[in-house]
Amino acid sequence: MSLGTVVIIVLIAFVIVMVAMGVRTVPQGQEWVVERFGKYLRTLPSGLSVIIPFLDRVAYKVSTKDIVLDIVRQEVITRDNAVITTNAVAFIRVTDPPTAVYGVTDFTEAVRYLVQTSLRSIIGEMELDQALSSREVIKSRLRDSLADEVRGWGLALKSVEIQDIQPSESMQSAMEQQAAAERERKAMVTKAEGMKQSAILEAEGRLESARRDAEAEVVLADASKQAISLIQATVSAGDTALPYLLGQRYVDTLKEMSAAGNSKIIVLPADLQQAVRGLLGKQ
Repeated sequence: MSLGTVVIIVLIAFVIVMVAMGVRTVPQGQEWVVERFGKYLRTLPSGLSVIIPFLDRVAYKVSTKDIVLDIVRQEVITRDNAVITTNAVAFIRVTDPPTAVYGVTDFTEAVRYLVQTSLRSIIGEMELDQALSSREVIKSRLRDSLADEVRGWGLALKSVEIQDIQPSESMQSAMEQQAAAERERKAMVTKAEGMKQSAILEAEGRLESARRDAEAEVVLADASKQAISLIQATVSAGDTALPYLLGQRYVDTLKEMSAAGNSKIIVLPADLQQAVRGLLGKQ
């Protein structure tokens, strides 16, 4: 084999090796960052691309698909000094690979810490009840506050979701005790209100009874007044009915005394004959 043939073979092999090293196939959903002598050169899109071997190198392979970041659970103190625990999940996408890899050391960790601090800040401005019932408000404020921040790192914030938000164990115990105390207080108030209404109804009953008794006394007094008036009229007319009525009352009283179970002695007037004459209207 001649020297020229060897040289040709070597050149062909060199070209094959150079082509193999220079041709790059970038998968769909990725972009590759190329450096030349340690400096950013260009970004290879998905598909077939060519670089210069030994001069250019692929420094970073960046995924352009949505990235899911789990935000670890943390304790947060609300404005009214209540302790709650919360965690979240963030969805981001790399829109500018050079900025994402050169603008921050690790953009995924940076976003995690940014979400954690922003979450503490937002919840710290709320009271406990508001924080527990305002997931949508917290999510909206997180998205608005983080969008501009991550854009500076070549990222787009797709969404931030609050996975869980609840009081800490000690706070839950305190809330349960508070709820129990509130239920007991309501029960005592209800009982006291019932006793109050009962007392009011009882007093109203006594008042109505006293009013009815008073009305009855008035009616009896009016009847007695009318009877006395009739008696006075009878006496004035010289009628014999008055002695008869008095005698009848006298006899009825004697009957009642004799019919009583504890009566042992019946007292008769000494002037019984005179009394009988009075009954008959005689002197």
